[in-house]
Amino acid sequence: MIESGQPAPDFTLPDQRGQEVTLSQLQGAPVVLYFYPKDDTPGCTKEACAFRDARADYEAAGAHVIGVSPDNSTSHLKFAEKYDLPFTLVADVDRQVCEAYGVWQEKNNYGKKSMGVVRTTFIIDRNGIVQKTFPKVKVDGHSDEILETLKSL
Repeated sequence: MIESGQPAPDFTLPDQRGQEVTLSQLQGAPVVLYFYPKDDTPGCTKEACAFRDARADYEAAGAHVIGVSPDNSTSHLKFAEKYDLPFTLVADVDRQVCEAYGVWQEKNNYGKKSMGVVRTTFIIDRNGIVQKTFPKVKVDGHSDEILETLKSL
C-alpha cells in the first residue's frame, strides 16, 4: 500500500461522464483520493454522502475529492445523480489503480475469501505526495477526520 511521503501513482481514468481525469493535472491543490468497493451499497453510499454534505468545507480547503471504484462510468453516473454527489467518481474497471495503490486485496467476509477493494483514503498534497493514508476506513466520522488532516497541510 502507498504510504505517507511517497509520490502518488499517477493515473488517467474516465469519470462518471466519460471524461478523462488525470491525477497529475490536479497538482497545485490537495486531493482526497478515496477508494470504495461498490456504488450504491450501504457503506459506500454513507461515505459518499458524508463527503457530499461537507462539500463547502472541502471547497474552503481547496481540495479535490475523487472517489475510485471498479464500477464503470454508467454505474458512477447513476450513483452520483441518485445522491447528488458533487465530486468526481472515476471508473477503475481493470483495477490497475486499485492495485497500484495497494487497495485491491483479499477480503474475508464471514469466512468467505474474495478479492476486492479495501476502503482506503489517501490525502495527496499540492505537489503530488501522499501526506496521509487511512487504511480500512470506518465510515462514521471519516469525512471529519479527513477535513482535520487537510487543515494541517
